[in-house]
Amino acid sequence: MNQEKKPNKETLNAPKGMRDILDDEYYQYQGFFEKAQEVAIYYGFKPIETPILEKEEVFTSGIGEGTDIIDKEMYTLKTKGGDHLAMRPEGTAGVMRAYIENGMQALPQPVMLYSYGPYFRHDNPQRGRLRELRQFSLEILGTQKSIADAIIIRTFATILNEAGIEKISLDINSIGDKECRGTYIRELTNYYKKHLDNICGNCRDRLKTNPLRLLDCKNEKCIPIKEGAPNSITYLCSSCKAHFKEVLEYLEEMGIPYRINHNLVRGLSYYTKTVFEFVEVLDEVTEVATENGEVKTEVIERQPLSLAGGGRYDYLGKLLGSKKDVPSVGASIGVDRIIMSKNHKPLSPRIIKKPKVCFIQLGFEAKLKSLAIVEILRKARIPMAQTLAKDNLSAQLSTAERLEVPYTIIFGQKEALEGTVIVRDMATRSQDTVKIEELADYIKKIKER
Repeated sequence: MNQEKKPNKETLNAPKGMRDILDDEYYQYQGFFEKAQEVAIYYGFKPIETPILEKEEVFTSGIGEGTDIIDKEMYTLKTKGGDHLAMRPEGTAGVMRAYIENGMQALPQPVMLYSYGPYFRHDNPQRGRLRELRQFSLEILGTQKSIADAIIIRTFATILNEAGIEKISLDINSIGDKECRGTYIRELTNYYKKHLDNICGNCRDRLKTNPLRLLDCKNEKCIPIKEGAPNSITYLCSSCKAHFKEVLEYLEEMGIPYRINHNLVRGLSYYTKTVFEFVEVLDEVTEVATENGEVKTEVIERQPLSLAGGGRYDYLGKLLGSKKDVPSVGASIGVDRIIMSKNHKPLSPRIIKKPKVCFIQLGFEAKLKSLAIVEILRKARIPMAQTLAKDNLSAQLSTAERLEVPYTIIFGQKEALEGTVIVRDMATRSQDTVKIEELADYIKKIKER
């Protein structure tokens, strides 16, 4: 006899690397996204939302093989109709696809867009890097001007500062374009071939598939070799050199400190010329004992944490079907890492207001008319808490106490018949009887006291 197998508790949990976001944390995400949008709009960006599912080729064509995202981390599926789709692992390829599909080439250039939402990578989950990650992104499409790179960096620096992340450092590099990158990659490949016996297995694979990613390796064994590798700036053509010089001049003019990081290449194949990352500088103050028994404080510098990054992607448009190149630049902020940072300043969403009153009802007649009173308060824009699912007065008052609201509105059988409510001051326990039609004005007046 076949018995239907019951799912155990563990199988019904959220998938590994994905989680529920509740209460205050939800509002922290919402507050951050609102502030980031506000800053982006002031700098001239407009919103775009692309589908979570895209055709798989959008990413395999755009991001390229030899990257961890394509080779290991994409969530893919085949529909009943035979389409191969992928859950978006990043946002840039989808935005470029939308730019081409919606004929944005015909608009005044450049087109400046912001977007945000969840992205999905089947990566090894770690703190601040989950399989479902949330990003806020900026893209400027249709210009090769270096000031576009500077606008993206300036906007992100402002957003991070507004979120309370003040100790940030900007790492920047240029990896050249199709005119000069080939020479550099040959030099890089030849250098690594000399050290083939001393690099990790991943690097041996990357040497064949995507040599630039050799500089992304975090393996301790490879770090000394990486530090001695040829740097890309030495091999830049005159056009790329001029572009990079202008970007640095804009940064200096804006007072944004930077560090040229010769090992910075970013993880995706579509990048050209400028690449950059914002990292949070983490210091830890600790107390240590000296030899003579005294205790002194020391500041220990911890490994910097990457919060945001991006770069120029001048050739991605053609890879996704454009008849001509679409010179562009963009970047993304890893919002999960911002929210988890101890330096993050929670930003309250604009629409969230702490309730000033709690609505309590007693008896069926009162419950029947309760929603009409809730509607009166909503139209008057008075935020409130309510205990409509409870019947017991003590339980409802207890809830109001826990919510720490200054006033309760009590609506019983007697008040329902007389068209009134009782408004109680929770601090003094004094209370007034108020006609329902005068309730909104009464609450507004006592809130102003």
